[in-house]
Amino acid sequence: MGLLYPFKFQPVFKEKIWGGSKIREQLNMPDAPGMQCGEAWVLSGVPGSESVVTNGSMKGNTLNELVEVFMGDLVGDQNFHEYGEVFPVLIKFIDANDWLSIQVHPDDELAAKRHKSFGKTEMWYVIQAEPGSQLISGFKHEVDKQTFMESVENDTLKPLLNFEEVNAGDVFYIPAGRVHALGPGILLAEIQQTSDITYRIYDWNRLDVSGLPRELHTEQAISAIDFSVEENYKTEYEAEENASNTLISTKKFSTKLVKLNQGMRKNYEELDSFVAYICIEGNMKINVEDNETLVINKGETVLIPNALNKVEIYPQPNVQFLEVFV
Repeated sequence: MGLLYPFKFQPVFKEKIWGGSKIREQLNMPDAPGMQCGEAWVLSGVPGSESVVTNGSMKGNTLNELVEVFMGDLVGDQNFHEYGEVFPVLIKFIDANDWLSIQVHPDDELAAKRHKSFGKTEMWYVIQAEPGSQLISGFKHEVDKQTFMESVENDTLKPLLNFEEVNAGDVFYIPAGRVHALGPGILLAEIQQTSDITYRIYDWNRLDVSGLPRELHTEQAISAIDFSVEENYKTEYEAEENASNTLISTKKFSTKLVKLNQGMRKNYEELDSFVAYICIEGNMKINVEDNETLVINKGETVLIPNALNKVEIYPQPNVQFLEVFV
């Protein structure tokens, strides 16, 4: 346990047909591709896209290697028991410069059956949005499978869907099974289960770089979709300063918003989990037990192991960050 300390990681960048330049320009990531950088995976145990430590004695090790070595001391005993050597969450930034495909993700049961994977429940915290930006979350009104399939085939899907205008600070919870899509002009943080399974339903009749339509997964999607309708798809929350404000609290993950203009002490002795801080505005210094003071800037994410319980946070002079645990 003596080797444990707060870990920083190298982002894994994903170029996308719908990506832009905000990850590079607004999140202090000069290594990101200049154009069409759709995603920065800042905490990932997904095979082939694993986060690599950039600080301290474990520099160069992957996140999954940390889990293998430190087990419950890193992720929490219950998490290690439930997820084994798979890190439980995937954290990324997304820059939508164009519409993403209308899509859906399978739940745990369906993903295990089809892909031997976890499902994909996720949440969005909007960091910045251009005026008039929109996203899709769920259905506008009741619809059955047959009507839905006909609308996909006839290119009349959009009227069935719930469009939401988006502003900075908006939060959307996207449980597995909910049809969704991001629209242009939105930069956000996404916290999700560790899974990379997406069923693409509709892609705006767009062609890829080869001049071909991207693959659709309509048949797979139909059995994954939850056709229920919600009264309100946006998550309402308090945003009190110098406090941890709960945004989402589920068995898959919990996320809190913290806005500080003064120091804060956190004690995680009662929490059997790692904690991740995602800095979304400003910067801060943190002291974690006997480790060196660590500076965290906008766009950076730091992982605090379960075995380290006491954290002191000092905004410089203001900071906003998301606090994530399982």
